[in-house]
Amino acid sequence: MTVLSCHGVRKVFGDQVVLDGLDLDVSEHEVVALIGASGSGKSTLLRCVNLLEELDDGTIHLDGEHITDPRVDPDKVRQRIGIVFQAYNLFPHMTVLENVTLAPVRVHGVPRTAARAQALEWLGRVGLADKAYAYPDRLSGGQQQRVAIVRALVNSPRLLLLDEVTSALDPELVGEVLSMIRDLKSDGVTMVLATHEMGFARQVADRVCFLDGGRVLEQGPPEQVFAEPAEARTRQFLSRIIEAGRL
Repeated sequence: MTVLSCHGVRKVFGDQVVLDGLDLDVSEHEVVALIGASGSGKSTLLRCVNLLEELDDGTIHLDGEHITDPRVDPDKVRQRIGIVFQAYNLFPHMTVLENVTLAPVRVHGVPRTAARAQALEWLGRVGLADKAYAYPDRLSGGQQQRVAIVRALVNSPRLLLLDEVTSALDPELVGEVLSMIRDLKSDGVTMVLATHEMGFARQVADRVCFLDGGRVLEQGPPEQVFAEPAEARTRQFLSRIIEAGRL
């Protein structure tokens, strides 16, 4: 089953074309990694999928529903899509538990007791049960990012979008988040992640998509894209990554 379908997606900022007729399909339980140089459109694509940016052309479908139809309520669509950004965006005046339960209670109308039980279950699964009543400034960067991911997951999203979720972390903390995403993959969570961490993409993705010029220039299994890229531009990009010691 196809969960996400992007067809002819175009997004322009001023005179800069960021997405130029991009096509992408994501199947149920699939983990797709978006790679490419800065400015290739990875983060913009995720923001368009979550309806944080309005398309200039093209369509996006979620489970067959045309979610970029102007008549669609974007808030209802976002209830089915979880998104996690590079910045953790946790409310500093709230405990971990309060951060995680805020949306289920306020937005989704989940009874507070049920929301707390679900949040505690998720925090336990990712090894953060003992941090439920701590404030964000008492957590490491890796712990804060795991809380941010849990906050997106408690709403049982159909699709999880991860935007450079490891890039703000110290190298020794990246493993914490990587391990969590591996577990989510094992649970069958459908994910699209944008990343500059090639090793991260290679380890967790079922499919890697190389974006260039606002389009998916090349895609395939990680080993094929990284070891035997078909496109000259992909080879050029990866050679610079290798020179920088990032692959």
